[in-house]
Amino acid sequence: MHYSLFIRCIAEFVGTAIMVGLGNGSVANVELKGTKGYQGGWVLIGFGYGIGVMIPALMFATISGAQINPAMTIGAAVVGNFPWHEVLPYIIAQLLGAFVGQLAVVIAYKPYYDRTTDAEAILGTFSTIDAAGSSLNGFVNEFLGTFLLVLGAVAMTADKVDSRADFIGLGFLVMCLVVSLGGATGPALNPARDIAPRILHAIWPFEHKGSSQFGYAWVPIVAPIAGAIAATVLWKYVFS
Repeated sequence: MHYSLFIRCIAEFVGTAIMVGLGNGSVANVELKGTKGYQGGWVLIGFGYGIGVMIPALMFATISGAQINPAMTIGAAVVGNFPWHEVLPYIIAQLLGAFVGQLAVVIAYKPYYDRTTDAEAILGTFSTIDAAGSSLNGFVNEFLGTFLLVLGAVAMTADKVDSRADFIGLGFLVMCLVVSLGGATGPALNPARDIAPRILHAIWPFEHKGSSQFGYAWVPIVAPIAGAIAATVLWKYVFS
């Protein structure tokens, strides 16, 4: 069944909101003081983000492709697998969805945001930062992580045999990337997942929120897009 661009954008909006709500919700559960999962560890975050990507992919893959990531959308367009005139509407839907998903996290965890005095922990529930304070290190990690994410996604879905199994595999891939490579930056692997929540962080009146660190914000935008393009180009011209 072919869906209109409007319906597909709604699917991208809802799917991205779910991803950010579940993914950053797991971060909030671990990082915010007083929650049931407080200091629960990085594996808990990896599990939350892996499932957070898997669920909307399973829900909306047959409607919009469940790209839920501007880097994925741009990478697909670069190699001719997605129409350029639909790129901007998809990205707008993804950004708005990420903002709403993060807003849901803020509302759900408001008492624990109020208790948390660590500004960096609060920011970590919204967006990414490099643990070493290095934009170069952050760029390398975001590029590599997104390259592996997108290469894995296009490879697993290329045969078009069982899309649901493909997206279960994608969820495990995201989980693995967070656990194995995510310690450096967060990670984002997705421009919408970082910049939209970072904007909300900047405007929400947290008592102990600190800086939104917009000086670093270009890294989780540019590096994932570059990594996604590299992955889609490699797959198209080498393996397909």
